[in-house]
Amino acid sequence: MTRGLSSTTTLALALAAALSSSINGQSQPAAAGGPRTAKAPPARTAWGTPDLQGIWTNTTTTPFERPDDLAGKAVLTEAERASRDTELAKRLSFDNPVSAGNPGAYNEFWMDRGRLTNQTSLVIEPPDGKIPPMTDAGKQRVERLAASRKAHPADSWEDRSAYDRCITRGVPGAMVPGFYNHNYQIFQTRDYVAILVEMIHDARIIPLDGRPFLNDGIRQWMGDSRGHWEGDTLVVETRNLTDKVFEARPGVAFSSGGGLHLTERFKRIDADTIDYQFTVTDPAVYTKPWTVSTPMAKIVTPVFEYACHEGNYAMSGILSGARAEEKGASEQK
Repeated sequence: MTRGLSSTTTLALALAAALSSSINGQSQPAAAGGPRTAKAPPARTAWGTPDLQGIWTNTTTTPFERPDDLAGKAVLTEAERASRDTELAKRLSFDNPVSAGNPGAYNEFWMDRGRLTNQTSLVIEPPDGKIPPMTDAGKQRVERLAASRKAHPADSWEDRSAYDRCITRGVPGAMVPGFYNHNYQIFQTRDYVAILVEMIHDARIIPLDGRPFLNDGIRQWMGDSRGHWEGDTLVVETRNLTDKVFEARPGVAFSSGGGLHLTERFKRIDADTIDYQFTVTDPAVYTKPWTVSTPMAKIVTPVFEYACHEGNYAMSGILSGARAEEKGASEQK
């Protein structure tokens, strides 16, 4: 999906020579992959809770689900991680010709991949590192959506996904690394935590004051979130998502819709790292709950404007291209 040039993109062009260490204006922190060393304990707020504030990234090349060749192995040794990281870097090199296993060419320039962590998959539960099978109802909904998109790929902007329309990636999609702009700025007061997501400029406002959830009849793009502290861990429960975002397999946009109950856990384990995990519970779509761990590493560069909707030239291209194809097919009859 082509987006308008934002300040992030402009800066990335200026820093092309330094791409290996900085992409889209965001520094690649060593803490995002590789082994961690002992660090100073994290700061606390004036009111005593762990201080989660700052700018964080979860960029990584660790696969969402565990590869079959690593079945039964949840964690890599450092030697194994380094070897696989080097192999992946060669496969994705600019100098590598385009092939089935290499996105290649100029598109690879924009990828903000980071490094492998020692995890073999972001999914840590179930133990096999795979998303559990879908229910029959979930499979049927996926099939209906695929059929609808095949029959009506671009009759209107309404046929495109919420991501294509620059509305949202949903949750947990907004909190999952995609291919660039995996950056988050966290703000914190005694009664609220706010999370600004660079990709599609989503913003989450999470009350901590014990208020009840909204009525089930009120559905929101990012759901209705409530947070509380369990020791030094911030636990966030999210319900009441809209059914307008349904992308049940992990990707750039990802949500299983209105029945999703998401439980997130944020724990700052040192000055440079947040242990971030979420659990998806949706009995209508998945046969059992499952959990992802995608650690966040602190960065010092700012979050840049992601001018998605304002510069979304691809939408007019998609729709006008579809009309041209229809006209050509009609003239051939």
